[in-house]
Amino acid sequence: MASGTVGWIAVLNQLAGTSHLGEVAAANVYAGTTNLGLLAALNHKAATTDLGLNEVCNVIAGTTNLSALDALNRKAGNTTS
Repeated sequence: MASGTVGWIAVLNQLAGTSHLGEVAAANVYAGTTNLGLLAALNHKAATTDLGLNEVCNVIAGTTNLSALDALNRKAGNTTS
């Protein structure tokens, strides 16, 4: 993981403005959805369908070729190398 970044659940909670939620719950809050799976919520947030995890996180972050975690950390304003 790049220096200064936070882990998967932490960054989802950070983007959602929540704390202590699991990944699916935080993704739904961030996407403004309820009862969707992780990928469905993130695809909704990105206004896309059927993208994989890395792809959808890069769309959300406005980045390319980053891992899902690095893309969301960049979106959240956390340091990435």
